[in-house]
Amino acid sequence: MDFQIAPLASSDVPILLELVRELARFERLDHEFQATVESLSDSLFGPNPVAGALLAQCGGQPAGYGLYFFTFSSFVGRPGIWLDDVYVRPGFRRCGLGRALIKAVAQVGAERNCGRFEWTALNWNIDALEFYRGLGAEVMNEWVLLRMNSESLRRLASGLSSSAGTTDIPV
Repeated sequence: MDFQIAPLASSDVPILLELVRELARFERLDHEFQATVESLSDSLFGPNPVAGALLAQCGGQPAGYGLYFFTFSSFVGRPGIWLDDVYVRPGFRRCGLGRALIKAVAQVGAERNCGRFEWTALNWNIDALEFYRGLGAEVMNEWVLLRMNSESLRRLASGLSSSAGTTDIPV
């Protein structure tokens, strides 16, 4: 298949939203889906963009995307790049497009002198985990992903933490 990968244009945000929604369904997380054209446009193209996206097309049809943002590692002492999503529509899989999208995000990170390239994968997606290992990625079994939703974030920020009895981080 002949495909093209390019930075997402602001006019393509509705297409990106459709692809992200497809990924949410595939990952069985559509109940968590909240993104809108407006929220993606602001995050990617607003006055303070916080992420970047690459759109893959094949024959003029949207085939997939990669969405990334920059992080920082105090241990490495420089930025890292986080692959938030990589998604290829079913009809375009098994032709190298997923690898090409990951490589394109890696190129963005290399251009920015990033010290790490990181992402998460669902533990039940064995095919993806094997694919990532084949790229040279290391599974970080000793780390646990922690998350607060927006309500918990705001509660903590306002000093109304739900943590009982904990006064500091145990070291």
